[in-house]
Amino acid sequence: MTHFYRLSGGGNDFLALVEPPDPLSPERIEAWCRRGVSVGADGLFLLERSPSGATMTHYNCNGTAADLCLNGTRCAVQLACHLGWTQSEIDILTDAGTIRGQQADQSRVALTLPTPARPRQRELAVDSEAVSVWSVLVGVPHVVVLWNESLLRAPVADLGAKLRSHPELGTEGANVDFVRFIAQDRLEMRTFERGVEAETLACGTGVLAAVAVGLELERSSLPVDALTLGGFELSVDQAPGADPAYWVLTGDARIIAEGHILDGALDLPAQVLWSD
Repeated sequence: MTHFYRLSGGGNDFLALVEPPDPLSPERIEAWCRRGVSVGADGLFLLERSPSGATMTHYNCNGTAADLCLNGTRCAVQLACHLGWTQSEIDILTDAGTIRGQQADQSRVALTLPTPARPRQRELAVDSEAVSVWSVLVGVPHVVVLWNESLLRAPVADLGAKLRSHPELGTEGANVDFVRFIAQDRLEMRTFERGVEAETLACGTGVLAAVAVGLELERSSLPVDALTLGGFELSVDQAPGADPAYWVLTGDARIIAEGHILDGALDLPAQVLWSD
């Protein structure tokens, strides 16, 4: 049996293991995260206590490691508070650097972190057509697609999948965000996430990427509220009294279950590949 916590951050759901005694294989992570026939989750993270706070290692649901997941990082802060490692504030060391987290309440966490790199506009050829996107690095790579209509009509599954693995984005590809700017202080977005290889209910790094593009185009000004598919709003603002190179991302982060993963979570059928 493996003790675990289930958490949700803005709609992204995670399995979390606290100081596990043994390393996990990518195959085991992928099996546990498979929906319908196992526990199911967008990803899994390991949380370990350290002299300076805590260390978080994040994995996508396909078993690959990811340098950063901000919805997961907020959940890690909430879990550290639940475990009594801190009263409200803690430094979380990720593969993209150290992030200061502070519990706002039992369902929200604020993260203070460096602003993203400046967005870069580019055109990518998809099905013989040029698609204008903005590339932004927020610990992990994102491409932002500006969308001026209802996001109900955004081709997230089709165009999102094609952009996610576009050859010009390198072997690892990128997350793809479809963003509609509603007002200077508000945007809506949908995200196709690499590692999940599908649309997810939210993406914290994607929110920062979208805000960075909004500021670059002067279509946003801080603070900004971002509405994601999960129904939660994530807010981005300038860090108070700090260098302007830092932003604060605040949003949902909840511990929703605790239990044990049993051997049946690994007894899975093969993925079905339908023939033509």
